[in-house]
Amino acid sequence: MNYIDPTARITDGAKLGDNNHIGPFCLIGKDVVLGNNNVLISNVILDGDTTIGDNNKFYHSAVIGSNPQDLKYKGEPTKLIIGSNNTFREFCTINKSATMDEPTQIGDNCLLMAYSHVAHNCILGNNLIIANSVQFAGHIHVHDFVTIGGMTALHQFVKIGKYAFVGGKSGVKKDVPPFTRGEGFPYKVMGLNSVGLQRKGFSQESIVDIKSIYKLFYNSGKNVSQALEESKKLELTPEQKLFVEFIDNSERGLNK
Repeated sequence: MNYIDPTARITDGAKLGDNNHIGPFCLIGKDVVLGNNNVLISNVILDGDTTIGDNNKFYHSAVIGSNPQDLKYKGEPTKLIIGSNNTFREFCTINKSATMDEPTQIGDNCLLMAYSHVAHNCILGNNLIIANSVQFAGHIHVHDFVTIGGMTALHQFVKIGKYAFVGGKSGVKKDVPPFTRGEGFPYKVMGLNSVGLQRKGFSQESIVDIKSIYKLFYNSGKNVSQALEESKKLELTPEQKLFVEFIDNSERGLNK
């Protein structure tokens, strides 16, 4: 059974699962599908064609599923998909997509802190930590287990690889390879996210393997094309293969 505060407004057409808590002055739009065991603290707006999983918590004044801030958007039906076990802190904003071919998506087990913003057509993976006031422009892809420090701005179409650590107050205009750490404006890769990898249970052997492929691209004096060619001669571990494939598929180029 759902708890709905008397001051909340659930628009006709909205679909709610079981055991949700809808706090004071919340608004849920007609095209929202809300799963089970979600908590909306107060003044939360869920709008647009938005589908939300289970066990999510939305703090005061989060605005989820609003129209994209894209001048090309003309009101066509677009979508936002959110998974389960996520936390959205105060004044977090997430826009639905500007086009139907690529809905805005948030995975599972993510923490988006206060004043963070996720723009249209972004795809965010699982187990992310997004600190206060991080700003995602449109069409950004963030892979699993990424941490992004506060006050960071990310350029549209940027990709952030798995297990990367992006330091606070950074300006990210190019792709960030998996397993790396860095910071700055402009952003600079500083090395491997070794502490983060250890905390996530990577063996020392795996970290050494990742370090060797990192050195090929960042410390060998070779350019990216030369390093890619050299990597094709190696028997790559799964982690090394992930690193190489990310670089090979990069469209915006790499932060160095």
